[in-house]
Amino acid sequence: MLELGKGFSFEGRQRRITLEGHHFYVDLVFYDRLLKYFVLFDLKIGKLTHQDIGQMQMYVNYYDRKIKQPDENRTLGIILCKEDNKSVVEFTLSLENEQIFSKEYKLYLPSKEDLKKQLE
Repeated sequence: MLELGKGFSFEGRQRRITLEGHHFYVDLVFYDRLLKYFVLFDLKIGKLTHQDIGQMQMYVNYYDRKIKQPDENRTLGIILCKEDNKSVVEFTLSLENEQIFSKEYKLYLPSKEDLKKQLE
């Protein structure tokens, strides 16, 4: 949570959304009290697909339309995946996208030498 910055609070995990009798679950939900917006995380164990992006778009739309208050900012969605796919992201989301992002996660922290190489 420290990586998110100041003001973040943990809202819950596996938050259920029910649409016409079908249940969907948002993996992690946070709220930024200072900037007034929800941040939704979806955790994927494989390569990012367009279905993953569509699922997150549905979660973000639901929170924006049903959960957030009028004085709050738009919801952000972050998909953490084992293998990102920038082309799929580029062509699945609109050019004006400012709400949904994907990022690869690492199972192990890089060594000090690897970090130095990345910084250089």
